[in-house]
Amino acid sequence: MTSAEYTLTLSCPDRPGVVAAVSGLLAGRGCNIIESQQFGDQRAQRFFMRVQFAGPLPADDLRTAFAALAPEFGMEVKLREVARKPRVLIMVSKFDHCLNDLLYRVRAKSLDIEIVAVASNHPDLRPLTQSYGIDYHHLPVTPETKARQEAEVLALVEHYQVDLVVLARYMQVLSEDLCEKLAGRAINIHHSFLPSFKGARPYHQAHDRGVKLIGATAHYVTSDLDEGPIIEQEVARVNHSHSPQDLVAMGRDVECVALARAVKWHAEQRVLLDGHKTVIFPR
Repeated sequence: MTSAEYTLTLSCPDRPGVVAAVSGLLAGRGCNIIESQQFGDQRAQRFFMRVQFAGPLPADDLRTAFAALAPEFGMEVKLREVARKPRVLIMVSKFDHCLNDLLYRVRAKSLDIEIVAVASNHPDLRPLTQSYGIDYHHLPVTPETKARQEAEVLALVEHYQVDLVVLARYMQVLSEDLCEKLAGRAINIHHSFLPSFKGARPYHQAHDRGVKLIGATAHYVTSDLDEGPIIEQEVARVNHSHSPQDLVAMGRDVECVALARAVKWHAEQRVLLDGHKTVIFPR
């Protein structure tokens, strides 16, 4: 067969010989390493590695080879063909800036994912979504219908064979059950101020306190609201001359940037979970 390109990520207890074993396995099967990054977490005694390589073997043969190697080192291994774009379901409410940004980046080929559908608890963003030729699902939710609505979300994940769910300003709290079922494959974006402001009109609260920095945090979704493992953060400097409306506009910009980077890094398998933290291998 012709050569294909793959990305391999792994984590395991930190010990000598891991890099040699991985590179030896690949070399022995005629694979050529294109990019390799690794990190040893000395406090957790965990080792993390990302390897991008080209080789003549089909993915199933490579998975079999690494499955045989993994028990010796206690490895958790993931292998993906680079040519296969991750399939993404985006969830939104009424704010359109993050959705619009992701749709544009995909169309501009700066974000190598396939957005297979958009789901929302409101109908407002159907025209924007369908202008890109993407399915839109209106899934209204109330406290009484939350369980049924989340079952519909999971049905969409299964139907579209979704690899990643992106909460692009989806203004509903996911249940603990749904968070567990989407663990490691759902990303959220939220504002993050110094100091932090919760509740309604956070940008107006920040303005009233005279903050000098506003920001956004992209993180994996967990049952601890807005406290999942952080993937990316972005900030913008503000001063007394900025109005609350200025802060809102600037906040939307940093939310878009942080979320897009997080989705891109996840799609390229550059994010590895390290307990409550992440290890990022940026290009």
